[in-house]
Amino acid sequence: MRRPSFVHLLFAGPALALLLVALVGATLEGAPPTAVVRATLDTVFHILDDQQLKAPGQLPHRRHLLEEVIAERFDYEEMSKRTLAAHWKPLTQSERQEFVQLFKAFLSDQYAARIEGYAGERVVYLSERTVDGYAEVRTRLVSDKLDFPMDYRLTNKGGTWFAYDVIVDGVSLVMNYRSQFTKIMAESSFQELLRRLRERPAKDKDKS
Repeated sequence: MRRPSFVHLLFAGPALALLLVALVGATLEGAPPTAVVRATLDTVFHILDDQQLKAPGQLPHRRHLLEEVIAERFDYEEMSKRTLAAHWKPLTQSERQEFVQLFKAFLSDQYAARIEGYAGERVVYLSERTVDGYAEVRTRLVSDKLDFPMDYRLTNKGGTWFAYDVIVDGVSLVMNYRSQFTKIMAESSFQELLRRLRERPAKDKDKS
């Protein structure tokens, strides 16, 4: 059974797609965690299923729409803190801000690239659990070719739920990158990690 190597997240002509992306963020304030996850995934799959956006000339626009949806629904500062763990505390404010922005761009691009390969899947919502401003929404992503668990961990900021981790088939996104980034910093430095994140967009552009 085919399984994804990472995380899959997160409405249809180009003009309507832009409107629906904007509405996702505008309508989720005060919504429960499962509703936030459902609205985000519905938006992602509507974009993926839109026939006009599948045209070769629309692919960059489709990628941009996917990245916007993903960026809107994640708490990248929380993800950054958890990913860097003990390395976060000694950083200066400017270093933290730069890392969050670079990590946000990196993750949005990674998510969008991976979910572009998926279409026709169905999300089964299993359960929701909330404790002290944090929540976990358990789901399964199923189709004729795959069936695996995907759990979303969220934090409540100002009355709105934002995701900070995704666990795909038991593998945490945060823990995965924590392992990779810790290795880079142990072998070199935090500045080297920043350098690699800065250079990655240029490398990805050269490959496209």
